[in-house]
Amino acid sequence: MTSPHAELFARIHGALIVSCQAQPGDALYGSQYMAAMALSAVRGSARGIRANGANDIRAIKAITDAPVIGILKHDYADSVVRITPLLEDAIEVIDAGAEIVAIDATRLPRPNGIPLAEVVAGIRQIFSGALMADISTLDEGIEAARLGFDLIGTTLSGYTPYSRQLDGPDLELVAELSHATDVPVIAEGRVTTPADARGALERGALAVVVGSMITRPQVITAYFASGMSKAER
Repeated sequence: MTSPHAELFARIHGALIVSCQAQPGDALYGSQYMAAMALSAVRGSARGIRANGANDIRAIKAITDAPVIGILKHDYADSVVRITPLLEDAIEVIDAGAEIVAIDATRLPRPNGIPLAEVVAGIRQIFSGALMADISTLDEGIEAARLGFDLIGTTLSGYTPYSRQLDGPDLELVAELSHATDVPVIAEGRVTTPADARGALERGALAVVVGSMITRPQVITAYFASGMSKAER
């Protein structure tokens, strides 16, 4: 059966997606900076953007037609789940114009004890775009496929206490998911080099998300400075 999102997925097939996010306190924190970063990424051949929050998503959609994976990071007192945790968070992302909505689909306890399946069902009632599961393990990916997610991202591998703790991207998880489900896989998380990204595509990823090593100058600068400090003199 042809996916209802076949055209969208064709646009990002084999592509680089750049995550344009800044934290409060970052020098480039602010929607105008993230929009400029997104436009720069698209001019550099990125074919998609991942963005956090309605303001950033709207600013990015105003200056580029690249598909946006939208999230809303929201902290709740009773849960560590913070990537678009609840339906009301997803609604903000949808209303801002994201073509893809990503949500935490791990097995961690969710805010207010609301089951993941209930959140998915609520989003499906109001959103005809693609729904992406940010997961950390193969079992979570298989469950996401069962729940009907359109995309599975390896985003949270290493960020849950029970997932593989790696310095680099979890390319093994990309390969496992690609073999275990028919749902397209988005490789994301600690991708720092072109070789990492290429390795993810070779293991079956539809596309690859890169964030900090493109869009957070302080991280890039620290990476270079650390490498230079090891020089023999």
